Amino acid sequence: MKDASILKPRILSFMLSRPGHRFSLREIRKGFGKPARETVVDALKELIHERKVIRLHKNHYTLAKAASVVSGVVQGHPDGFGFVVPDQKGMEDIYLSRREMRRVMHGDRVLVRPEKKRHGDSQGHVVEVLERGQRRIVGVVQTDGDHALVVPMDPRIAPAIPLSASAAVTPGQVAAVEMTRYGGGYTTPEARLERLLGSPDDPEVQAQAVIFRYGLPDEFPAEARQEAARHGAAVGSTDIDGRRDLRGLTTFTVDGETARDFDDAVSIEKTAAKGYRLYVSIADVAVYVPRGSAVDGEAYARGTSVYFPDRALPMLPPALSSGICSLKAGADRLARTALLEINRKGEVERTELFRSVIRSDARLTYTEVAKVLADGDTRVIDRHPELGKHPEIIEVLGTMEELTHILMDRRRARGSLDFELPETEILLDDHNMPTDIRRAERTIAHRMIEEFMIAANEAVAGYLRKRKFPCVYRVHEGPDEDTLDAIDPFLSTLGYRLHRSGEKVSAAEIQRVLEACRGKPEERVLNRMLLRAMKQAVYDPDNIGHFGLASGAYLHFTSPIRRYPDLMVHRLIDQAQTDSGLPSRTREELAAYLQEAADHSSARERLAMDAEREMVDLKKAQFMTDKIGEVHTGIITDLTNFGFFVELDRWFVEGLVALRSLEDDFYRYFETAHLIKGQNHGRTFRMGDAVTVRVVRVKLFQGEIDFELEG
Repeated sequence: MKDASILKPRILSFMLSRPGHRFSLREIRKGFGKPARETVVDALKELIHERKVIRLHKNHYTLAKAASVVSGVVQGHPDGFGFVVPDQKGMEDIYLSRREMRRVMHGDRVLVRPEKKRHGDSQGHVVEVLERGQRRIVGVVQTDGDHALVVPMDPRIAPAIPLSASAAVTPGQVAAVEMTRYGGGYTTPEARLERLLGSPDDPEVQAQAVIFRYGLPDEFPAEARQEAARHGAAVGSTDIDGRRDLRGLTTFTVDGETARDFDDAVSIEKTAAKGYRLYVSIADVAVYVPRGSAVDGEAYARGTSVYFPDRALPMLPPALSSGICSLKAGADRLARTALLEINRKGEVERTELFRSVIRSDARLTYTEVAKVLADGDTRVIDRHPELGKHPEIIEVLGTMEELTHILMDRRRARGSLDFELPETEILLDDHNMPTDIRRAERTIAHRMIEEFMIAANEAVAGYLRKRKFPCVYRVHEGPDEDTLDAIDPFLSTLGYRLHRSGEKVSAAEIQRVLEACRGKPEERVLNRMLLRAMKQAVYDPDNIGHFGLASGAYLHFTSPIRRYPDLMVHRLIDQAQTDSGLPSRTREELAAYLQEAADHSSARERLAMDAEREMVDLKKAQFMTDKIGEVHTGIITDLTNFGFFVELDRWFVEGLVALRSLEDDFYRYFETAHLIKGQNHGRTFRMGDAVTVRVVRVKLFQGEIDFELEG
């Protein structure tokens, strides 16, 4: 390899003498007195990896600058060919032949060089695989003589993948495998059997398949479990030394009926100036998870808890997440409290952060609080005998509602976004099979807790920002110009327009459009389109603000049981309160750690969100398995070059109507105009159109549902 490194600059210099030329391996070797073939190949591999040289067909090479190279993601087809969907918006997909697909798999990120046209599409040659999209695959076992194969549940990945070693397998069972070798021009891919999951008809096997594919850990190492168990189940008398005692304050948690952990509790008092003193008390996880411990290492690796309709994969061992850290009713708990003094305009005039000991008086649900506040039904409080000691609870909830409306109005006035998209609630039976899918109601109780948590997170961000202390912020960029240009034509067809200042649009302007379409037929599709135009919020030490909340500084402080960045913020508060100043070297080291941890946490969050979305899709597919042949109404929610997606009115279940199933005409997708149109008769389909469809197919392991148009 040393000889190869020495040869690299000489190869580049040689190729620069004829830019744009396609060099054969023989030509390159001849230019240097025919050095060893292996040395030249190794040098070329390094140059390709450094993206300085491009490998072409038949072992020819050229300078990367002289080649037109496109990056994108491979979309496989069950018939063996595929396409590269370019990262650059507006570019057409690039066709990959079956020969090219031997080297890649569905989901791979690649560099591809368009070489010629085939049936109107660019045909490409894969120059380099940048990132593999398939590492862990689930499929059905088949045997071919003495050899075992796995047929992926997703037919776009590969027809079949040989297993690398003989194992006791049963044909027809679902297997979880890990790739050990990817295919090449003359080699086949290969995988190692990780474990057999069971029958493909078993709902638990289907769920385990999702967990395996995303590499989500569902067990904790013994050392982490033992560490967590050492803290016991109760707070000792010495644990509360030096903490402010808030146990005499009326305090409670408000969560969903199926909540699995309780990391925030709220209290409120009115001030003499007719303002409010809001207490947001958060589980003091940092006390039980010191940095560098086994539990901390596992929590960092996971980054976040993952919540599925039928289970949770917690970030912390259960002894902590649902034990000593969870703010259970009637139990003393250690907390970090953010005390916010808020005036009648909703302005936070003073923030105080301190360690506390609290005792939640009740575990209330959103439904119960909404019945009290929206319906005036105080009987729900009778279900909590412990609140007999707190007859002021109704008055406390009323005060909280007052402050909620003040905070909501203030946030809306500054331009904070408020999307109205129905969230689904999946009801399960005792065997975790879905029995119904319905719209989850968003009540004043949800908004109350949401506003209090936002206020606390902003106050803590301001506290650390004012002290110029390094921190991990929750940042959110606004939509870019290309995205706005892409959606403008569709908005105009519905009579809406986003006014821009230069190349940018404000959050307040987007909220204006959201308000304008409220209650109208196009509300659902406009909310979806504008939400998709938003970039994803991430963690970053560089505070660029939060576009969606129209906030100058925002972070996550309120959920350390389930999010690692919140735990980091708690530790940073400790440092900010105890360190008079950070030496420049320490500050640089801390900044480097925060950047690495922020990037890792953002990546883990995206992975968890994808897994949660796929598990929800799986449950929806399970729900629809006995509804094949039924006819339902819905609206078109998205258009693609292969069909359009329809969301059913009744259950908020989405399925695909493939263009090939429309037999009355030849239909084409016009991306710029946001429509699908028949070539001969001119029939069109647009987002938001009401349609009637028949359920024709359910693909459980893909979580996909196929519809056909009725009429």
